[in-house]
Amino acid sequence: MKVVLLAAGRSKRMQPIPDKNFLIFNGIKLIVHQLMQLKHAGFDDILIMGGEHNLDKLNELKNCEELKGMKIQVLEQKNLEEGMAGAIMDASEVIGNNPICIVSSNDIVNVMAYELILKAAQNDDFESYIVGKKVNQYFPGGYLEVEENGTIKSIIEKPGEGNEPSDLVNIVIHYHKNTAKLIEALRNVKTENDDKYEVALNNLIKSGSKMQAVSFEGNWQPIKFPWHIFKVMKLQFEQIEGRISTEAQIANSAIINNKDKVIIESGAKIFDNAVINGPCYIGKNVIVANNALVRDSIVNDGCVIGYATEIARSYLGENVWTHTNYIGDSIIAGNCSFGSGTVTGNLRLDEQDIKININGKSVSSGANKFGLITGENIRCGINTSFMPGIKIGSNSLIGAGLVIPQDIPENSFVKGKIELDIRENKTDLDPNAREEMMKKLK
Repeated sequence: MKVVLLAAGRSKRMQPIPDKNFLIFNGIKLIVHQLMQLKHAGFDDILIMGGEHNLDKLNELKNCEELKGMKIQVLEQKNLEEGMAGAIMDASEVIGNNPICIVSSNDIVNVMAYELILKAAQNDDFESYIVGKKVNQYFPGGYLEVEENGTIKSIIEKPGEGNEPSDLVNIVIHYHKNTAKLIEALRNVKTENDDKYEVALNNLIKSGSKMQAVSFEGNWQPIKFPWHIFKVMKLQFEQIEGRISTEAQIANSAIINNKDKVIIESGAKIFDNAVINGPCYIGKNVIVANNALVRDSIVNDGCVIGYATEIARSYLGENVWTHTNYIGDSIIAGNCSFGSGTVTGNLRLDEQDIKININGKSVSSGANKFGLITGENIRCGINTSFMPGIKIGSNSLIGAGLVIPQDIPENSFVKGKIELDIRENKTDLDPNAREEMMKKLK
């Protein structure tokens, strides 16, 4: 059976974070993690559907050591606006009429979900099997309307809280035995919305195709919005097995708490009096300088955590440099640098949930602590403050001594006016005053 792995999305809701397929969690790229899970479940024939923007990176996966033994093919999805339907139709010549399992590269699931669909595919009673995740609260996605025996009656997109047809959310792990029939249905759908694939499945059900829900109760976390990165971090930290490379240099006075949940890779240097509170991932050649504190965070390869800097509950991409900063509850993409004294605000004065601008709409993150979100290649001057939930686009320079209360587009140079009021000093400074003060203190 061939797996069609959908990886062509442009991550519009994640902006300014780069392609989420290549976010790194505990030293492993997200899409590699997905492929490793598929391999563990027993899938080894993979067709990755990418876009023009990420084909080169996807092709590099063929040489990934962790994926040895897997047959990996990469194909471009031409029309990204057609979503899943466009991917399947563009793959039609490669997959022919062979059975396929469609998987999203951005839905993080326990390997059990893949094992369940593989087992279900061995049963010929149904033409298609769809994994449904049991939920106990509303999720703004598609739901499976099912009969008592699990037969799917329809897929209902975003029914609204209180109108759910069942407790099964439609997870993009779909097995189709009759691929030619599916592709024909996709070609016959006429809709201006991005739900062409779901409409095609509903049309197939109406015409007599039998589909069954495969109920899944394990871990599942989609990555649709920036704050989902923190949820994936939490899932990954739950599974982390601590290890410290023998090629890392740890000062005698450095403190590492909760060691069984801390990974420190080769080449890392942890200086005197630095503190690392697990769970944490410290990548290759990372420097954690004197008196720095890193807690509940991912710090990827090549980062420098400068003197007296605190990194709390944050994700740092590769080659991020800090200098006496506070980075809290933030997502910082690669090749960013923060001047000394620059800080990220992460809590509103009223302590309400932080809202973030997503494609022009203010969307609640569901958390009352959320700091900064950046793209790649950012430089920030000294003593700049970022308000909670602010986004900085890639390739931007932020001047010194500023308070940034709004999103900054990519390719921006930001400076502000700092007006000095300089007057004559009419206060005499007694050179003996400090000596007298010290005598009183004694």
